[in-house]
Amino acid sequence: MGLLLLLTSTLLSSYFHPGRVVNAQQSFTIRDVTLSIEPSTDVTRDTNVTLRCQAIVSSSGQEPLSREYTIYKDSNTIYTKTSSTSEDLLYPLPEVRVSNTGKYKCAINIEGKQMTSQAKKLTVTGLSRPVLHLNKRVVSEGEELTASCTAPGETGFIFFYFYEDSKEIVEKQVNSNQAEAKLRFSSIGIHKIHCAYIVLVTPGSFKSNQSTSITVSVKELPVTVVLEISPPYKIYEGDQLVILCTMSNFGRTSESVHLYLSQGTRLLSTGSTKVNHSMVAQAKDPGEFECRLEMGNVVKVTTKTISVTELFSVPTLTMSPAEVFQKEYMTLTCKSESYASERLRKGELTYSLDPPQSFLMSKDNGVFFGKALLLDFNYTCVAQAKGVVKHSETLTVRPKVAVSIPKILVVGRAILGQPFKVLCQSDTGSLPINYTLLKDYTPLSTTSVKLPFQQALFTVNITNSNEINKYMCEAKNSHKEGLLSKRLNATVVVPLTDLILSILSNSQEISEGDYLYLICSTLGTPPITFKLYREGTEQPLYSTTSNLNNTSYEIPVLSKEHSGKYYCEAVNHANIVITSDPVIIEVHLALWKKAVIGGFSLVVLLVLLVAAVLYFRSNRGRETYSPPASKREAAAELSVKPSSPKSDDSLTVNLTHDTEVYNAATVKVDRAEVSVWSKRPPDADATNDEESSVVSSEPDVEYTEVVHPRPVDPARVPLRKGTDTVYSELQNSPHGAADHHDYGSVEYAELNGEQPEADHYYPEVNSYQDLPVPVD
Repeated sequence: MGLLLLLTSTLLSSYFHPGRVVNAQQSFTIRDVTLSIEPSTDVTRDTNVTLRCQAIVSSSGQEPLSREYTIYKDSNTIYTKTSSTSEDLLYPLPEVRVSNTGKYKCAINIEGKQMTSQAKKLTVTGLSRPVLHLNKRVVSEGEELTASCTAPGETGFIFFYFYEDSKEIVEKQVNSNQAEAKLRFSSIGIHKIHCAYIVLVTPGSFKSNQSTSITVSVKELPVTVVLEISPPYKIYEGDQLVILCTMSNFGRTSESVHLYLSQGTRLLSTGSTKVNHSMVAQAKDPGEFECRLEMGNVVKVTTKTISVTELFSVPTLTMSPAEVFQKEYMTLTCKSESYASERLRKGELTYSLDPPQSFLMSKDNGVFFGKALLLDFNYTCVAQAKGVVKHSETLTVRPKVAVSIPKILVVGRAILGQPFKVLCQSDTGSLPINYTLLKDYTPLSTTSVKLPFQQALFTVNITNSNEINKYMCEAKNSHKEGLLSKRLNATVVVPLTDLILSILSNSQEISEGDYLYLICSTLGTPPITFKLYREGTEQPLYSTTSNLNNTSYEIPVLSKEHSGKYYCEAVNHANIVITSDPVIIEVHLALWKKAVIGGFSLVVLLVLLVAAVLYFRSNRGRETYSPPASKREAAAELSVKPSSPKSDDSLTVNLTHDTEVYNAATVKVDRAEVSVWSKRPPDADATNDEESSVVSSEPDVEYTEVVHPRPVDPARVPLRKGTDTVYSELQNSPHGAADHHDYGSVEYAELNGEQPEADHYYPEVNSYQDLPVPVD
């Protein structure tokens, strides 16, 4: 149980203290590891430096722990030691050098537990001066000497440099403090030699001072190089040249010897002791020759420049005329501008064309004549004399293509009164081509087409449609006369004018149920797009494109909703929108609706008139006449009809009782008021006079004769059998005007009977309680 508790305690201690290592016997922890540099981190060369590694370890036991120390420089292990004491580890760096500069760290390992100190940088300054040594100080040209350079006491990775008169000649890279180099000198005289070195220390480097300079004397070798050229003077093209390259005062030597003869960059010949070369002089070739001797590292060179007189100049090939068209005649002339007359006669210089199958004939020496081909062709002239051959530059003859008859056409549309473009072009023809626009053969403007995709465009403005046929164009690309096109033939778009909206109906008065045509017509060039609008709507009622100058829109059945203002718009390819004046359409009621309304009005008037007639008759009956009881009980029949076909306000009212007519009157209905009344005159004559006066002054008075049968009643007034005539008058006032005559509604009644008495008789007035009481 005790062992279990110990193990548990140990595991918990390891869990909560990860830096602590526990074994069955003794536990410890590494608290800290430090590295120090003594006497300082910045020291000079030859200083004795000590690296001290100190570790602080806490332990539960008394037994010493085995410690493994490791020293690092720039992450590289430089020293390892195992110790069982707690003393600091001391690592000496005696007489430090620049190569000791770097970053140092110390690490400790105890039974698998490790800890590393922080890095410390050691900087060492100062390098030793290099020492130069030469095995010879006097040498001949090309002779080799050995030079060694030493960096006393230095270690590490070192670069050595050797200099000749401040010019670097050799670089050596070694891991020691000494380097050797083999030196040769190509020029004679005095040369000063010195050396220096650089110690490479990551991440930088340190450069030493220069060594002491040593003087080397270089003597010239007795050997010389000789170059001879024949003939030496006045060399012409075609002359045979002999060139000799040799050396003299040549002693025996172990080095191999080589001679090289060259002209410019062209190597002519080589040899060991002598070079001989023969060639024909050419004026075009460089006139400088070189003879070169190479013996080991020794090089000797001699040069000579000659002047070669040109026997004849390079020929030139020309063509006339400067521009030629296909299958037209041309002349090629080949000629050298100059020649050496002292060495060459004119007849000795001949010319030819290359290639020989050029389809041209030789007209004279250097003159060739013939027709130009259909395609481009390259010609070269060859001039030769005394073995000298010269070629001219290549002449490319590009025969031009004659321009074809041009075409003239309108670009886009030709709109009357607006500028438009006219294009002139030919299907074939070499550029440049000059195009001229003409009107009735009078030139207006000229443009030159020089590029393949360029066009000859002209701006034209016409005021008459027939004017467009007066335009033509001319094309010309040679000295010949230009070619004319046909006359311009294109449709001229006339802008629209005079847009009118018309109405066509099946009746003079537009009424409901009728059909209607709206016709838009204009002047201008079709096709035309028409749009019909009704005011108050944005979208057109009707839209169409027509090849005619008019269009129509039908409303088959009219209604009141079709009333309103209408207008139309039109546009053609001139893109000028025009609008017509608006047209007002008023749709009236249908005839049957008018009849219904009129009939209803007549019924209303009939009712009113019947009521009025009954009322007045009732009052008159009480005053003048009382019908028999049997008659009163009989049914009454009332009929109303217009008194005149021309007047809706005059009605004829007939009141009948069975088959007998009691009263009849023509009634004139006023719009404001209807009034009917009757009055019997005192005598017939007075009534007739008043009637005559009324008739003469009022033309609208109408009379109706009413016949009343009169029964004999002896108890009342003796009457004779006969008839009484009643005249009624109704005044009609014009619609909307006041009636200035105080006629009112007057009924004149005259009763004429065949009475034996001379005087009239007026019956008394009786009242009947069974008649209807008038209502005001």
